[in-house]
Parts: sequence; structure tokens; C-alpha cells
Amino acid sequence: MAEDKMHYDAIVVGSGISGGWAAKELTEKGLKVLMLERGKNVEHIKDYTNTNKDPWEFPHRGRATTAQEDRNPVLKRDYALNELNPDWWVDDQDCPYTEKKRFDWYRGYHVGGRSLMWGRQSYRWNREDFLANEKEGIATPWPIGYDDMAPWYTHVEKFAGLSGSHEDMDVLPDSVYLHAMDLNCVEQTAADRIRKAFDEKRRLIIGRTSNIAVPHHGRTGCQYRNKCWLGCPYGGYFSTQASTLPAAMATGNLTLRPHSIVKELIYDKDGKKAKGVVVLDAETNMTYEYTAPIVFLNASALNSTWILMNSATDVWEGGLGSSSGELGHNLMDHHFRVGASGTWEGDQDKYYFGGRPTGFYIPRFRNWDGDKRDYLRGFGYQGSASRGDWRRGVRELGIGADFKENISKPGPWTMGMTGFGEVLPYHENKIELDRTKTDKWGLPVLSFDAQLRENEEKMRLDMRQDAVEMLESAGFKDVSGWESDYALGMGIHEMGTARMGTAPENSVLNKWNQVWEAPNVFVTDGAAMTSASCVNPSLTYMAMTARAADHAVKELKKGNL
Repeated sequence: MAEDKMHYDAIVVGSGISGGWAAKELTEKGLKVLMLERGKNVEHIKDYTNTNKDPWEFPHRGRATTAQEDRNPVLKRDYALNELNPDWWVDDQDCPYTEKKRFDWYRGYHVGGRSLMWGRQSYRWNREDFLANEKEGIATPWPIGYDDMAPWYTHVEKFAGLSGSHEDMDVLPDSVYLHAMDLNCVEQTAADRIRKAFDEKRRLIIGRTSNIAVPHHGRTGCQYRNKCWLGCPYGGYFSTQASTLPAAMATGNLTLRPHSIVKELIYDKDGKKAKGVVVLDAETNMTYEYTAPIVFLNASALNSTWILMNSATDVWEGGLGSSSGELGHNLMDHHFRVGASGTWEGDQDKYYFGGRPTGFYIPRFRNWDGDKRDYLRGFGYQGSASRGDWRRGVRELGIGADFKENISKPGPWTMGMTGFGEVLPYHENKIELDRTKTDKWGLPVLSFDAQLRENEEKMRLDMRQDAVEMLESAGFKDVSGWESDYALGMGIHEMGTARMGTAPENSVLNKWNQVWEAPNVFVTDGAAMTSASCVNPSLTYMAMTARAADHAVKELKKGNL
């Protein structure tokens, strides 16, 4: 390749939610950017091959086949393995990893990454989320606070397009919304009764989501089809393909290279910065070097750390960013799969429209506003109310006219909620490189050694009981709490392992997401998180990326990078 095709103003590694934002912000500021994605290209609309298919067009009605399960022992642990979009989830055989303790790692290696499959819940952190570590003496303090992030939350929200209701709650700051979706009749009644029963301290609101129902930046808007994770030809939800990639491409400054596995950063010992990246072509196995004065690592929390661990090992045995002893440590997720459900006897003459792309949300109320528990931090709930459909009759073995008549009517109302709790940043929860095992391309794999601990186990008792209490107070019948099998990783909210901090001695990154030992390397995905809050993290990644990109360009123009 010609030398001028190997050098850029900036390199972005990864094309998911944060990588897409990095590319958009850097290109719009005039930089020539190379975006590297280890997986295949996925073009907006054209490559959403199953999005317009009806259920009966899938031979197994969407369920995973035995062959798929045999090949994917990790993916089959949860919903990710299915017949609808199997190519968007990583093949377990090609990309193995080591589990000293169970960790469910659900990855998307393709252009757009998990921005095509994510749950789309979008929430700002509150002020206390950024202060909790310092106040409680946990891990290390955040080097930034809510005021640092607020203008960048606003910046990304205006472009991404969010729906939600303005509630004026300190525990869950409002965002910029295009509109709000509606609670259905049962959810609204429950919201009113819960609010009254708990003296305004518990609130059920519509979930805040990156789905839009109005035109926005060339996107048509949500059609209430309930097919989000198959790719939306209408641009109904935020994804790299629908949002940030078209914006970056429109500048004429972006080069996208799929099938490009970044093996390591090229480290300049004398200049104490990265010169570029070493890329393994996933199709040809040929190796290339690309250079740039700025590198953004957005390969997802664990893969960005993998790249750091595999870089500059001749200088630091643990890799670039390891001098603090924190690289690979403080692995977090959100723990869930615990909650309650109940039946509703009223409103039998009412129904709801289509497949609303969000449910309700109940913000954190434990260890908040005067409440004090025997554990730290808290949790929120996600859930919905709905009516049973025709499938309720399948197992009844009915036949004939009576059976047909029964399943043609809506079933009973039920409502359920699932808690999502914060996991503390334990130094002991970690990943390492396992150089005894390799993937399809001969690269070392990650080894996981992490688990829930006493604080989370205590929290889970409240997550179940409080859900039961709220449903009963709202008038639901046959209320039952439940708890299912959970392991770290199942929340698909992996965070930490290359945390931000206040000094090189306590962290991998500074307050601008720069690696202390290589300030021209920015890490702005989940790896950077110093704590986890209990709300979905992707909106924070977006804001953090935009903030870091702005700083990077300013520093580059000053000649500091």
C-alpha cells in the first residue's frame, strides 16, 4: 500500500456506539480518520436481511437450532443465540476465552457492533454517581463530575434522538427529548398507585430510549414493529449505521476498513506516545501498520483493554497502561434477573398499540433520599404490562371452534419488573491475557476471574422483595417474586478494566480519557468507567467520547499530541 494511504490524522478502533461517535466528532472537526473494525461490513438497510421477514419465514420460528447450540456454548446461555440474527453475534468457536469463573461474554464483531442489537435504554448519570466512590472510600475517585459531563450529554442527545418524559428527579436527570412514548392503561394506573403508596419516593415512568417516533436527521422514526435487533430500515433507533456513520461519511474525511483486527499499538519509547496500530487482516492474515498522531480505542470494554495488554510489552510486562497495577482490574456489569410479576384483573376492554420499543422504568430509591440499607449503592427496575397472545393456547391441546374463539381474544393482563443493580468496582474482579490459548487468528485470548460479592447478594434480596411490594401496593393479584441464574456479563454492560482516575498511581486514564503513559491514546468505551451506577451506560459512553474527541483535537492543534 502507498505510504499516504497508511497515515491518517486519527485512528478509531471499533465501530460500535462509542467508535461511531469518535469517528463522527473527529471527522466533523476536519481530521482524516481511519476507522478499523475487526468484523465484516454491515450496510444500513441493505444488510438487514431478516428485518422484513414474517415469523413463519423462519424454519425454526426464530429459535436456535441444535447445531447452533453445539457450536456456541456461551451464547446459548441466554437470549443472544437465536435464528433471527446469528451472524451479528460472535462465533464461540472462532473467538474462545478462558473462564476461571463464569463470565457470559456476548460480542458483536461487525461494523456497527452492538449498536445494532442494544437495548437502547438511555439515561444520564446523576451527581452522586460520580461522587460515590470518593464518599465511600471505594476503589478510586472519579476525576470528572456531572457538571463536566452535562453539556456533552446534551450534545449527544440532540443528535442521537431520545424519547422520554421530563420528571425533574435528582436521582435521574432529564435529557433532551424529542417526544415521550406513553405508558399503557395498566402501567399508568400502577404508576399512580405506586407514587401515592410510597409518598412520591418511588416513581414509575416511561423508559427513556434512543427510539424516535418523529423524523430526525434523515431518520424516519419508529414503526412500533418490535424488530429493533434485526436492524431498522427506518432508522427508528440510534445505531452507528443509522446515525453517526452517515454523518462521518458525509464529511469526506472517513475511511472505513472492516476485517481489520488491531493486534497492538505501536509505542514510541522516546516520544512516550503511540505512533499507530498493527492490523491483522481477518480475511488474508496479512499484517499492516497504520500511523496517526491520535488513536481512539473503542473496541468495547474488554477488547480495548486486550489491545493495551498486548502493546508495549517490552516496556511494561503487563502492557501499555499497566504501571498503576489497575489495567485489567475492576471489571463490572449490572446484575439483574431478579424481580416480580403479577396479574391485573381490570381493563379487560382495553389493549395497546403495536410493539412499543420501551417499557417502564422505576429509578433507584434505595440508599437515596434518606434511605439507608446494609449494602452500598442501589438499583432500578425495567418492566412492562401486556396481555397474553395466541401462544397461551398452544399448550392447552385445544381443537375446534372453541379453541379458535378463545385464542382470537386477548389474554389476561400481566405486569413484570426486573431489577438492574450496581456492581462495585472490586480490584479482585479482573481479566488477564491467556497466552496458552489462541483464537482463530492465533491471538491470545482473555481469561476472566470475576464474580458477584456480598454487597450485590444483599442488594438482590431487596430487588426481589421491593418488586413484590410495589406490585401488591398497586393492586396486582397472584404476585410472585422470582430470581433466575445470573453471572457477570449477562447484562452486556461490561465496564472497567482501564479506569479513569486522578493520578497515574490509581488508574489507567486521566480525566480526558488519555492513557497516562501515552497521552495520544484515548479510551472512551466501557473500559474507562471508574464505577458503574445502576443505569444503562451507553449514553455516558457517547458523551464521554464526544468530550474526549473535542479535547483531542484542541490538543492536537496546540501541538501537544
